[in-house]
Amino acid sequence: MIPARALFVAFLSTLLSFAVFLLVALVGMVILARVHGTPPDLRFAYRHIAAPAAGVVGVIVLGLSLGMEIRHYRQAKALDGVARASR
Repeated sequence: MIPARALFVAFLSTLLSFAVFLLVALVGMVILARVHGTPPDLRFAYRHIAAPAAGVVGVIVLGLSLGMEIRHYRQAKALDGVARASR
């Protein structure tokens, strides 16, 4: 269950970060286009800002959640051993 939970958390975090980065990038692109007086190319916000940033966040969250899940598993295993030894 450890890899499944870690992947689930990483997937949700990646989706959330993608949405936030895309929103910020779109707003920034629209403001920048208004300042320069050109039409905004919103594909750039998706392809070159939001998708790579969400990928990086997803990899980081996957590593962190795997580490936390493994630590939790080992701690539970150790506490179960202590409980069995004290009986």
